[in-house]
Amino acid sequence: MTVERPDPERDAAAVREATARLAEAAAALSAEDLAEPSRLPGWTRGHVLAHVARNADALTNLLTWARTGEETPMYASAEARDADIEAGAGRPPAEQLADLRASADRFAAAWDALPPSAWAAQVTMRSGRVVAAAEIPWKRLVEVSLHHVDLDAGLDCADLPGDFAARELAYLLDGLTGHEGVAAVELHDTGSGRTWTIGAATEPEVTVAGSCHDLLAWVSGRGSGKGLTVTPDAAPPVLPPLL
Repeated sequence: MTVERPDPERDAAAVREATARLAEAAAALSAEDLAEPSRLPGWTRGHVLAHVARNADALTNLLTWARTGEETPMYASAEARDADIEAGAGRPPAEQLADLRASADRFAAAWDALPPSAWAAQVTMRSGRVVAAAEIPWKRLVEVSLHHVDLDAGLDCADLPGDFAARELAYLLDGLTGHEGVAAVELHDTGSGRTWTIGAATEPEVTVAGSCHDLLAWVSGRGSGKGLTVTPDAAPPVLPPLL
């Protein structure tokens, strides 16, 4: 399986566009809207926006690490991360929007300050995975795009740009290839004709086919499998939650 290499300049431009779309959606939400449940279990829309803002600051920390060489983790601790999201969830709409925009501006400034020689610098994600700084704009684009869907404010996976959907689907499936404890599934993108096999078994137990956007919704946990064809006829297998 081939996962597209990061293109930091292109990805950073896409982050700006995706952030503008998210900010426009957030600006239309009232205090009552923000208190309503999002598509993420246990989180309101306010939690989603607070998380997106804090993620911008967390990835800004990694860009600072890449630029200075001084270890700067994403979050002080898991507890601090959760507390910051909880504290920010109930803020008035104007505060949520201002924080979303200001944190995005800090991320953009940190990226603009990063010299090309630092793109190869190695930094550590919250999961413990070590990545090159050049991957960080893509990580941010995924956060902004998928959590815009989670906001449940009119955007679905079907509305995401096709190039983003194809790239993120390939990335997620790469992480499930050869993975013990994952159902052995062959996935078929009916649009592009691409196929993937996930799980550790030699032969797939089922085939799941559909559009790239429908496959992404299912694999990312943002869809039940509606629009997909499963062979033999059954509900799509349950996949592990994303970390």
